[in-house]
Amino acid sequence: MRSRRVASTLRHAQAAVSDAASRCGHSTRPVCNIAAAASIWQFTAAAPATMGLPANTQATHRRPSARQELAPRPSPRRCLHGQPPRRSGAPSNPAIKFPCLDALDTRSATLEQQASTRSDKSGPEPSYTVGETQVYHCKEPLLLDHGGHLHEFDIAYETWGQMNSTRSNVILLHTGLSASSHAHSTPENPQPGWWEKFIGPGLALDTNKYFVICTNVIGGCYGSTGPSSIDPLDGQRYATRFPILTIQDMVRAQFRLLDHLGVDTLHASVGSSMGGMQSLAAGVEFPSRVGRIVSISACARSHPYSIAMRYVQRRAILNDPNWNRGFYYGRVPPHVGMKLAREIATVTYRSGPEWEQRFGRRRADPSKPPALCPDFLVETYLDHAGEKFCLTYDPNSLLYVSKAMDLFDLGRANQLATAARRADRLSSLPRAAESDPSSSSAGVDGAPTCSLTLPDKPYEEQPQPQHPSSDTPMLSSLSGETLPHQQQQQLLLPPADLVEGLAPLRHHPILVLGVASDILFPAWQQREVAEALRRTGNERVEHHELSEVQSLFGHDTFLLDVQGVGGAVKEFLG
Repeated sequence: MRSRRVASTLRHAQAAVSDAASRCGHSTRPVCNIAAAASIWQFTAAAPATMGLPANTQATHRRPSARQELAPRPSPRRCLHGQPPRRSGAPSNPAIKFPCLDALDTRSATLEQQASTRSDKSGPEPSYTVGETQVYHCKEPLLLDHGGHLHEFDIAYETWGQMNSTRSNVILLHTGLSASSHAHSTPENPQPGWWEKFIGPGLALDTNKYFVICTNVIGGCYGSTGPSSIDPLDGQRYATRFPILTIQDMVRAQFRLLDHLGVDTLHASVGSSMGGMQSLAAGVEFPSRVGRIVSISACARSHPYSIAMRYVQRRAILNDPNWNRGFYYGRVPPHVGMKLAREIATVTYRSGPEWEQRFGRRRADPSKPPALCPDFLVETYLDHAGEKFCLTYDPNSLLYVSKAMDLFDLGRANQLATAARRADRLSSLPRAAESDPSSSSAGVDGAPTCSLTLPDKPYEEQPQPQHPSSDTPMLSSLSGETLPHQQQQQLLLPPADLVEGLAPLRHHPILVLGVASDILFPAWQQREVAEALRRTGNERVEHHELSEVQSLFGHDTFLLDVQGVGGAVKEFLG
């Protein structure tokens, strides 16, 4: 009986508290309000002592006064494990610091200050020139594959060795995406070049035998005409009024230089990466003017993975607010996007196995807490690569030259489409020039001819073909292990379109060299080139592939492996 009385008393007490809370506008849900809990405890503690006493001697429960009822009460709060929250006014943890972002802000402020204080209004961006070069100025117009037109242009170049009396010992060395013409030191520019250990007496490109020429491609920023150059028609920087380029456009400009130098036939066309693309393109475009061809870590047509990696680099630049649709000259350049683009590129230039050995999981300073800024050694390496590059190459040049790499395709269908486009453009030029000399960058109807637009429909997943088509890339044997033997053999064959496109090279001695650790231009792409050349009937194709045991440096092997790469080139050139 007593226990029922106690329970009833508790219920009455809780109801009283809830009723008081509701009159003050508070929730009636169960709470752990400290004051309410204390009053309940006092009431219930006294209950057993008074139970069973006569009515006139029991403790009287006083009703609170009106002032007490209206007095503010503590807000009910949910508690964790019965403990009330403790607010000190300070956050639970200090904010993380971001010195990497502070550095970017500081550089932006410095560049902004430089832009505002320069009297010549040239802007904060550097001149990009890496040293003294020779420059050929071509006054003859250059028609470009996608409808653009350069009324005149410059080609920056450097040379090593001596040209013989018959001009038959000339080697044209093609560069990678962001390289200058400074492949080797010169008396005018003693700084080491990007292929310093490959050029010289007794080396891969033996200057005791050969006269070596290296150019900066059009579209670049190291002395050749590119987006940062002045448009001769209006005296302003081209910026993104510069026309879309192709690898073949670059090669045609280089052969204008050879014409100027009186070189009719090259002893060899040599290149790595994008330079390997140019080397093959030179043979296809000018088969009678090229003797030998060397293509290192390259392809005969760009493939989806490398296109995707260059695309995200371009997006990093385009998404930088300072890019300003390409018109940033005289202002702060998009150095943040440029830095990120280089970091992405660096991931594709090296290999995982090399970084496993070089960096592992080591942090830059294990004694400090982890950070969201560069922390692991590999992160600091990428950060350093981006820092070195972001103000030494024109962002617009990176956009245009990398797009030219994406568009590269030596397949016959693409060659025919390009030839038809050029013929149509050539027929329209005289009419356009008569009406308006400045209209050569527009089509017959006045619309720009070098602008690329978005597709009419968004991307949709495409059904997988049941059988390999003529566009199926040549894959490694590993990728076809689950397929029937006959279909495996089909997958290993290069497309017929590519074989037909490389037919002009059927009589040329050609060295194709790949690297197993290369993820940007995987070794199967060089195998595709070599096999396509053999299927043209070419019996003078040499194919070398450096295994991961021979080189872990990935795509950058062509810059570093003097023995594996340089030795093969030297032997091939004889």
